[in-house]
Amino acid sequence: MAKSKDDKKRAGLIPEPTLRRLPWYLSFVKLLQTEGHKYVSSPRIASGVGVDAALVAKDLSYVELQGRTRVGYETEALISYLEEFLGFTQRHRAFLIGVGSLGSGLLADKGLRQFGLEITAGFDVAEEIVGTEVAGVPVYHINELATRIEAEGVQIAILTVPILQAQHMTDRLVRAGIRALWNFTPVRIQTPEPVVVQNTSMYAHLALMFTRLKSALRGDREA
Repeated sequence: MAKSKDDKKRAGLIPEPTLRRLPWYLSFVKLLQTEGHKYVSSPRIASGVGVDAALVAKDLSYVELQGRTRVGYETEALISYLEEFLGFTQRHRAFLIGVGSLGSGLLADKGLRQFGLEITAGFDVAEEIVGTEVAGVPVYHINELATRIEAEGVQIAILTVPILQAQHMTDRLVRAGIRALWNFTPVRIQTPEPVVVQNTSMYAHLALMFTRLKSALRGDREA
């Protein structure tokens, strides 16, 4: 039997595109709040983030938010609800694997804490960085990984290793008990079903941007 909308909400089966858009709405509403706005409507959010107003209303309906007719949503309540719903109010500890230029940048990004993610340690094999700190975060040898995952109960790992090490390190992390991976490598890593993987490929986004730019420039020339 097909699940009802309420059943899907209880099961947490929110469409992935909706989950991707909700942080956009949250950031925009926070901006409006700093400007003194007490209420915000779906059309105002839609205009601010560049999507259709009906889509905003549909997305917010999944998280059971109710706006007031001709007034919209109370900004403070909307921010509070979205932050809790998206998990940003909870503290999620993570280990970062591969402290190169990208990894070091993520260790230094204190803004991640505002969204509930705290990177408590980095791991690498390079002698010049193991035993040091990057932006106040200690860096350990990769051989200490499994022991520290067990001791600290960390369930999230951020993968910023070289391409050839991506799958090997993924397997190692899964064996050590990691339940979620934020993958910054261009490799589509393979994991067992219970493990959550979020791929963030800058190269894919670059390709998309370059392709769209080429199309736009071609259109300018043909106009």
